[in-house]
Amino acid sequence: MLGSRTAGARVLDLYAGTGAVGFEALSRGAQEVVFVEGQPRVAQRIAALAAQLGIGRDRARVVNTRVERALERLDGRFDIVFADPPYALGVPERVLLRLHERGLVDERSLVVYEHSSRITVGVPAPYRVGRREAYGEVALTFLAPEADAS
Repeated sequence: MLGSRTAGARVLDLYAGTGAVGFEALSRGAQEVVFVEGQPRVAQRIAALAAQLGIGRDRARVVNTRVERALERLDGRFDIVFADPPYALGVPERVLLRLHERGLVDERSLVVYEHSSRITVGVPAPYRVGRREAYGEVALTFLAPEADAS
């Protein structure tokens, strides 16, 4: 779906789960993927799989903490951010705002938010919805951060 945009990209995989999205980005030429996963055993599995695949820590970094806490520790801009929070949490508005406030995304970044196709996503400024794709019960909303007005 992202075509050549993944090649050379710095990718942030929030609520990483199995890590499938981040590993797919690496297989498509991402320069680096930071996996954020709050469950210790799941985070360990992601790190073990990266090692098993021969992917160094310079290309696949696993951060085992809550997403909100991880956002306070991360630095630098990400080209692509995938956010797949548990559907019961609803739209992670605070996470989206913090990504922008901390400079982790800017107008060149793309945020892909996975959610239930049963909801319509309203997003906070400074984001705008680029497009939405639905696949049965799952939907992807592509968000474009606006340039910082300050």
